Amino acid sequence: MKKFDSRTYLYIALAGLVLIVVLAVTYMLTPVSKADQTQYVYIDEDDTQDSVITKVGAFSHTAGMTGLSMLIRHSSYDKHIRTGRYAIEPSEGAFTVFRHLKNGRQVSMTLTIPEVRTMDRLAGYLGRKLMLDSTTIATALYDQETCQKYGYDTCTIAAMFVPNSYDIYWNVSLDKFLLRMQREHDRFWKGDREQKAAQMQLTPEEVCTLASIIDEETANNAEKPMIAGMYLNRLHEPMPLQADPTIKFALKQFELKRIYNKLLDVESPYNTYRNEGLPPGPIKIASVKGIDAVLNYVRHDYLYMCAKEDFSGTHNFARTYKEHLQNAARYTKALNERGIE
Repeated sequence: MKKFDSRTYLYIALAGLVLIVVLAVTYMLTPVSKADQTQYVYIDEDDTQDSVITKVGAFSHTAGMTGLSMLIRHSSYDKHIRTGRYAIEPSEGAFTVFRHLKNGRQVSMTLTIPEVRTMDRLAGYLGRKLMLDSTTIATALYDQETCQKYGYDTCTIAAMFVPNSYDIYWNVSLDKFLLRMQREHDRFWKGDREQKAAQMQLTPEEVCTLASIIDEETANNAEKPMIAGMYLNRLHEPMPLQADPTIKFALKQFELKRIYNKLLDVESPYNTYRNEGLPPGPIKIASVKGIDAVLNYVRHDYLYMCAKEDFSGTHNFARTYKEHLQNAARYTKALNERGIE
């Protein structure tokens, strides 16, 4: 049998070392993601090193994923798993991805606050978009002490949320999220809006309450300042607002097409047929267009309005109750002809 000298053994060892280095480089530098665009991995408090590997592996190359799995399994990663939303770029290798995961180098996301009608719906939406639990969010928004912490109560808390898009971290805590919304609210109102509200002798919460009603009356932004002027005229009379959307909110029956007289006796502080003045708070998260419509309302002497019989989404306005009844009769006839109940 041929004997190998020490030099041969050295060459074999070097070749083995080179092979190991090549494999290591291949595993560590091969792009983890096989997608052509950025992929995102969401790691929450329940994740383990195995579940993280599974999440990343759903869209990964075999070689790159093998390297990342080795780094995750043979390190202290399982003792310091950091929650967050992590971006994995098409060109990033296992070592780079692992370093981001281990160091908590997450990326922010764009969160849009929707114009929902109730805090339950807001909580449900946020629970689908953020790491936060929807039940935890809803509990906080219906808790008087929590709302007072940010300057509101359980009726006015909807006014704190300005429907806009915000750059935020997916794993933001509830306290930090609510504090961020409070700061965004203050930034939104500071300056002209705050001054206009003060001149109208309304608080931002009252402006949002009126704006929320107007939003529910029409989707026609051009008409909103006219409607705002009419409701402000009623407030100054004073006379009940008699806003149908508040009845829907009181009943929590938002699908109603017609508001019959039998519904107008509902016992609720939101019933603007029985109670004068504004309801206790917004009946939805008011739109920016609705808020600005109130702050820039059209000055006129109309006290009544009724949806137009052409179903255009706009309204006929009236100065007198007699004229209003004529408008209402035309609209009721149109509803009956279409069989709308």
